Amino acid sequence: MREQGRRVDCRAFTLLWRTRPTPAEPTSPGHVASAATPAGARVCVVASTAAVGAAVQRNRAKRRLREVFRYQQHLVPAGCDLMLIARAAATRWPIGDLEKKFTEACGQIAPALLPEKK
Repeated sequence: MREQGRRVDCRAFTLLWRTRPTPAEPTSPGHVASAATPAGARVCVVASTAAVGAAVQRNRAKRRLREVFRYQQHLVPAGCDLMLIARAAATRWPIGDLEKKFTEACGQIAPALLPEKK
């Protein structure tokens, strides 16, 4: 994901994203594509001890970022995979500020998915 995706820094978290390969595009040798691949956006939340702190803070940061995604997932284009990397501020910022940063980051994703005009 980190090698293939794009990155948006949101201060309290970093958002990495990439489009999911279509079933016609194998991701690895021997890969069997499934017709039941979900079209919606998916999210993975990561919180490390070095960036966030002890287990209580890491779990709180992950819960808050999952909640932001759950309420704002309609802003993420279908077929996108997101990785939210938490920082310590994710446990301290008001949830409204986290949602605002996530919304701004999603605004950068959608234009990048549009085909380039020649």
